[in-house]
Parts: sequence; structure tokens; C-alpha cells
Amino acid sequence: MIPDEKNRITLACRALLIQEENRNVLLETGIGAFFNPVLRDRYGVDEQDHILLNSLKEQGLSHTDIDYVILSHLHFDHAGGLLAKWEEGVEPRLLFPNARYLVSQAAWERAAHPHARDRASFIPHLNELLMKSQRLILVKKEKQDLLGEHYRFMFSDGHTPGLMHTIFKNNQDTIIFASDLIPGLPWVHLPISMGYDRFPETLIDEKKKLLEFAIQQDAHVFYTHDPHVSMSKIRQDEKGKFIPV
Repeated sequence: MIPDEKNRITLACRALLIQEENRNVLLETGIGAFFNPVLRDRYGVDEQDHILLNSLKEQGLSHTDIDYVILSHLHFDHAGGLLAKWEEGVEPRLLFPNARYLVSQAAWERAAHPHARDRASFIPHLNELLMKSQRLILVKKEKQDLLGEHYRFMFSDGHTPGLMHTIFKNNQDTIIFASDLIPGLPWVHLPISMGYDRFPETLIDEKKKLLEFAIQQDAHVFYTHDPHVSMSKIRQDEKGKFIPV
């Protein structure tokens, strides 16, 4: 990835829709369009529209058709799509009025009481809006009965405390939602981490555990930020290096 003149690299903000027989489950919402023009320019957000809503429309769906929104954490590039498009003079409002919102207890507490190091990564008043919806579910363990047997969670702390990774397994395949533990293909290599990561050495240990699990399960790892590749399987070469395939 080649940075621009402001030392920024091109990243995607990708969500995953799982359509089951009687429900629609959305893993994250991307960055959305909640930024005002100044912040949109600062972070190099190209699109002015809420791309996720457009993508759902292409599938014949509206945000009102989503039954569950599972959030790995509450950083703005993963949870911003919960909010309607920015309009001058209009207060932020939640989308997905028929969905339950799932986030880990630890990630919720981090967003509610951020450190000075990562305060800018969270959206002001989002926690309050989620709480007022009365559809918020705080996850503390790897299984949630309401989701059923096809879903379980793993947790990590290296990127941010309480990062929650959804593991979806059916009869055909297993998908691991890596989120910011492994944002894209370059980060599969163990020593690579982001400047945003709170605890890089912890993250590397957690990444190794997830990648070994992916190999064991012959699972696809889903990448939220890779601009070109949405998911891959993982193998190790003769030296033990993890390779996306």
C-alpha cells in the first residue's frame, strides 16, 4: 500500500451480511456517512452517500429489514454506519430500528470511558443513543442463545479492549470476522500492526491464535479494511509464516 501526500493509505470499510431463512444478520456497519464535511475531508472519506444502505438496496433490503447488528467494537469506522447521513442542524439518529445491537461488555465500557489515546476513535453520544434504543445487548461470553448454534464469539484486547470476533459456521463453511485484529492481507504477517493498536505485543499473540484457529477449522478470514480482498483462507509455509490463500 502506497501512502498519499498526507501519509494516508487506501482502506475499505466492509460489512458482512448473513441472510438466513427467517432473519438478516449484519456484521458491522462500516463508516457510514455521519461525518460532517470537515471530518470527511480530514479522514479522506471519498463517498458522501451511505454506501451500506445502497448495498443493502442492491440486495432488495432496507436497514429496517436487519434483525441483528453485531459490532466488533465501537470505533467510528466500524459503527458510524449505525447513524443516518449527516445533515446540517440535524441531531444524529440511529438507523436499523428493528435490529438488536450486539457489542461486547468490554468494548462498550471502553467507548463509554475512553483513554485520551483513543478518545477520537469513538462517536460522541453513540453509546447514549444505543442505550436509549432499549435494543442493546452486551455480550460477555462466546455463545448467545438468541443467535443460535451457528454463531460464537472470540475476544481480543490488542487493538482495543473487548474486540469481538464473530465466528459463523454452517454445514458448508466457517467465516471468522477478524475486524481490526487483522484488517487486511498485509496484516496476516505476524509482526505487522497498526499505529492505532493499543497493545501491539498482545495483538500479535492474539493474531497468532486466531490464524492457527482459522487453519484448524479450514475457515475463511473476513477482512474489513482490505481495499481489494474481502476474505481468504490461511496456510503456513515451511518456515511457519502465515500466508493468505
